[in-house]
Amino acid sequence: MVNPNATTTSRRVTHVITGALSSELDLTVADTGHRGHAIEFGAQARAEKYDVVVTLGGDGLVNEVINGLLADGPGPDVPRIAAIPGGSANVFARALGIPADPVEATGLLLDSLLEGRSRRIGLGQVEADGVTRWFAANAGLGLDAEIIEAMEAQRKSGKKATPARYLAVTLRQYAFRTDRSQPAITLHRNGHDPEPVFLALVQNTAPWTYLGPLPIDACPQATFESGLDLFAMRSLHLIATARAARRLLTRRGTGSTRRSILVNHDQSNFSATAETPVPMQLDGEHIGSVSSVRFTSVPDALDAVC
Repeated sequence: MVNPNATTTSRRVTHVITGALSSELDLTVADTGHRGHAIEFGAQARAEKYDVVVTLGGDGLVNEVINGLLADGPGPDVPRIAAIPGGSANVFARALGIPADPVEATGLLLDSLLEGRSRRIGLGQVEADGVTRWFAANAGLGLDAEIIEAMEAQRKSGKKATPARYLAVTLRQYAFRTDRSQPAITLHRNGHDPEPVFLALVQNTAPWTYLGPLPIDACPQATFESGLDLFAMRSLHLIATARAARRLLTRRGTGSTRRSILVNHDQSNFSATAETPVPMQLDGEHIGSVSSVRFTSVPDALDAVC
């Protein structure tokens, strides 16, 4: 499954990769033609009993394929997934140890497929305003999703998703557009009082994302084999935000967790509500605004080739 509009994917690269795969596999190639197309293809792949679905694109493509594969939930009939990096971050593939270079990644995945190597991984699941979706690497509520929504608008206008543009959009969103005076989100966790926060980052693996080659990580302990990790901010004041930025950049547990930062590791589930709907992202894709969402860790949900 190829996203021809992915950041680092080109027709030449696609031709080389599909040629290499078809030399060893009985291969069907499909391009995404619209948003949600890969969900349809993932469901079709399961119904037609494909062995594996290979994605060439970014985390958004991986997310759609997984949502198609698991539309009826995990089971022994679900094809394996193999991810070849072609987006701007490629968190899922890189967390599995797949090389960032797509040609090198293809060679590794071909070896793994021919030798039958795969890894059983857990996934995250969200139920938001009555709609259930899966995510592989990360999810976010609030400022994080606002930034992604703003970036998607820029990409639709023809601009590329470069690290410099992400940084500029982040600073603009924080300084001029997000509400930093009143928390819009309330977290609900077992054994805790409801907690008002400005943003919530949810990790199913580490790092949370990449800014070019630089890993950005709120919860370095997150893995595909553990539950979900949660990073939330009680304040967006300048000092609190600087502490949070230091934590994300150094990948260490620095900064106050009593006043400004809330961190939970290996959570089976938690939920969030908002009086006014807030933006949400899954695997780097803005999926709309929600007023009620429940996050759940689902162990051993899928086989990933790596």
